[in-house]
Amino acid sequence: MAATEVTTTRPGLAARAVAYYREVVAEMKKVTWPDQGQLKQMTIQILVFVLVLGAVIALLDLLLQTTLIRLPQSLLR
Repeated sequence: MAATEVTTTRPGLAARAVAYYREVVAEMKKVTWPDQGQLKQMTIQILVFVLVLGAVIALLDLLLQTTLIRLPQSLLR
C-alpha cells in the first residue's frame, strides 16, 4: 500500500496580513468602551486602591524595621 502525499499551499504573507487586519477590525467593533463617567469612577477606584496598598506596605515596612533591626540592636546594648 503506497502512501499518498498531500500538499497544502499556504497563503502568502500579504494575504495573511490582510486577513489578520480584517480580524482585528472585526474584534475591535465588538469592544464596548467605557463612557466618561465610568472612566472617572474606575480611575478614582484605582487611585484609592494604590494609596491604601501603599499605606499597608509602609506600615509593614515600619513594623518589620522595628522588629528586625532596632529590637536586636537594643538587646545587644
